[in-house]
Amino acid sequence: MSDTTAPLKETAALKEKVGRYGVWSIGLRSEDPTRRGEIAEAAAELEELGYGAAWLGGSSAPGNAAPLLEATSRLVVGTSIQSIWQHDAEASAAGFTELEASHPGRFLLGLGVSHARATEQYRRPYSALVSYLDDLDAAGVPAGRRVLAALGPRTLRLARDRAAGAVPYLVTPEHTAQAREILGEGPLLAPELKVVLDEDPDRARETSRDYLAMYLELPNYTNNFLRLGFTEDDVLHGGSDRLVDAVFAWGDESRIRTRVEEFRAAGADHMALQIVTGTGDRDELPREQWRRLADLLNG
Repeated sequence: MSDTTAPLKETAALKEKVGRYGVWSIGLRSEDPTRRGEIAEAAAELEELGYGAAWLGGSSAPGNAAPLLEATSRLVVGTSIQSIWQHDAEASAAGFTELEASHPGRFLLGLGVSHARATEQYRRPYSALVSYLDDLDAAGVPAGRRVLAALGPRTLRLARDRAAGAVPYLVTPEHTAQAREILGEGPLLAPELKVVLDEDPDRARETSRDYLAMYLELPNYTNNFLRLGFTEDDVLHGGSDRLVDAVFAWGDESRIRTRVEEFRAAGADHMALQIVTGTGDRDELPREQWRRLADLLNG
């Protein structure tokens, strides 16, 4: 097999493009044509606010990035993540090629194996992911333009060897440090972090716990927490305070900034920041909160 590792110069350039902070949002991935204008306007503002990347939450196809790319000139747009079970490699490669032709260097194909409860095809996920990357290689999608939603050591090594890096979801600074050690200094490490802009501890944790509960039904995440030293009790009933405080940034500006910087100090190149409001509307575009977060990060 030919060398499929992303060149160091290429990953260094990618790190500069995405910058230190981006936003992670399910609302930005909408396939509803009536929302294209709203999404394009939000993307333009994100670029103006200084965010380097927008990450399309959920299993988003490459085509969903088009409205954001068309409305901006520098913003990098990535899928976080696209399930390999829901979108075949041929279609993903075609979508990547189309975006690359119109917006060269600005789209990242974020891939992952999702969860057994989310797809009936879930079999031998690691082998399936390797095969998917082989197909992308054959279709000409360069390693330096794809990233993997890696949690465990084996998939992190795959992200190091067959992609530009990793975009881990629902992790802690301790996981970030471990991931950096496995990846080495070259690859991009861009963990997602949920942010609750609420200074009241009880209310902020309640908002966090309501959102976290659905993820604690998925073994990929709970097993990762157990590897990190959390207990079975920590992952019950929406998560213990200890767990909530580890995977969310909440509180006043100083506290949130400190939590974000803990990930950076642990080795993160870029933070994909997800605003959690507690409204239950997964398609919302929390633009006022994005503005507040940008002010907080730049303060």
